[in-house]
Amino acid sequence: MTAPLLPVPGEIPRTAGADIVHDPRPTGWERVRDAWSDDPARRRLLSWLAPTLVTLLAAVLRIVGLGHPHTLVFDETYYVKDAWSLWVQGYEGVWQNDANALFARGDTSALGTAGAFVVHPPLGKWLIALGIGAFGPGSSFGWRIATAVIGTLSVLVISLIARELTRSVTVATLAGLFLAVDGLGIVLSRIGLLDGILTFFVLLGFLFLLLDRRRAMPLLEDPTFHGTSERQPLWGRVLWRRPWVIAAGAAFGAACAVKWSGAYVLAAAGIFLVVADALARRRAGVAVWPADAVLRQGPVSFLLLVPVAALVYAASWTGWFATSGGYDRHASANALASWLRYHQDILAFHVGLTASHPYASPAWQWPMLLRPTAFWVGGQDAPCFGAERCIGTITSIPNPLIWYLGVAAAVYLIVRIARDLVRRRRVPWARVVPLVGIAATYLPWLAFPERTIFQFYTVLIAPFLILSLVLALRDIAGTASDLRHRRQSGQRTVLVIVVLILLVSAFYLPLWVGLPVPFWFWQLHNWMPSWI
Repeated sequence: MTAPLLPVPGEIPRTAGADIVHDPRPTGWERVRDAWSDDPARRRLLSWLAPTLVTLLAAVLRIVGLGHPHTLVFDETYYVKDAWSLWVQGYEGVWQNDANALFARGDTSALGTAGAFVVHPPLGKWLIALGIGAFGPGSSFGWRIATAVIGTLSVLVISLIARELTRSVTVATLAGLFLAVDGLGIVLSRIGLLDGILTFFVLLGFLFLLLDRRRAMPLLEDPTFHGTSERQPLWGRVLWRRPWVIAAGAAFGAACAVKWSGAYVLAAAGIFLVVADALARRRAGVAVWPADAVLRQGPVSFLLLVPVAALVYAASWTGWFATSGGYDRHASANALASWLRYHQDILAFHVGLTASHPYASPAWQWPMLLRPTAFWVGGQDAPCFGAERCIGTITSIPNPLIWYLGVAAAVYLIVRIARDLVRRRRVPWARVVPLVGIAATYLPWLAFPERTIFQFYTVLIAPFLILSLVLALRDIAGTASDLRHRRQSGQRTVLVIVVLILLVSAFYLPLWVGLPVPFWFWQLHNWMPSWI
């Protein structure tokens, strides 16, 4: 028998006849990570310091220069003025045709007392009204500060979601960083529209669902919780004590109180709870686990989730109920009957909205990013930076690299899940949650191909694409069981992608904040003719 070769000092030991062996030596990034993680105090500091720093970066990108332009941008003409009407009257009133110019000067005399027909619930406008009330109607900073703060908080929430999914500070930091520097997140935080507020409440609801999963799933997966002895139980126990489900219901109810599209996410959350509970009962050995989850735990989860959402939604209409001037307020002697009739009119409007618009974009176009919305264009033909012709714009083009890589990453997660199902492996929930979010925020819009909708609605989808992307990047970076050179190449690839994303965001930033740029520079950003 041939004696095994002695390892040369500094060389990786090899087993005789083996071509490839696991190399346990850490990469450079892993040495830095381990230096922090070895100390519990450092680990706790890092777990909050990194998300806090990216949240501060988001605040800078969203708040600096927030008052530019000092004019009502796109649908600010509705939401900002309605917010002021809510602030002073408790309901949305009718404005005269020349109200925009007067409002920008702080003159609100164009507001009438007659109730205006508005098609979105009041909560988002109440939040916008807080900033206007603090800084006055003539302050464009005040019009937008609420959406800027809420958009900044969305960055913190997505970091917490990513950390809850992966238990990784690095992945959480990347998720927050990508949302912080993405154009959709920046633009919808810098103008007084409702979609950024809607995004925050949806993300908050998903965070609460994940916190419930951390607390409830170990109980539901524990056979002893269901009273399992030597025999397989027919039914499991029903779990009522789920405070995070109640919190999620409140968050999703707030989303519905900003825009009705939040109801799709509320429905998806209910389905998610039932499916997660069913699979947990299956792992616990409950015999009729599907029926147990649907027929016994399902109604309980509904009672924990939906009524609180309905209460939050109804509470957002307090101003309409407490005053007498709101639209259709006296359509019936019964205020509740008038309110329901108003909702019928709103539903009819949404279903029948097919008016043409130059920036309309049906949902099938969204993954390809065919028609972003130009919210504001100004400064044409004015000299700047030595150029004879300049232009300033605010456009909803996201960071194209984040967007297209996010779409690819979502497809990747679908393939990985399908492969796990075919091989009868347990599917990691971390891969499921982003796809649930994408399905809830995107698929319903495909049912309305004729409705007038816009690309910027995807601000609600973008965080879930980002979560898909960071999960895919985690797989690219490799795990401790991979070969060292595999981990090194993967981590370098991730680093290159992150750097490229930051460079692309820096390149597009002037178009997201309305800075004047040479016309030729603006043209460089329009990668497709339909982006103009």
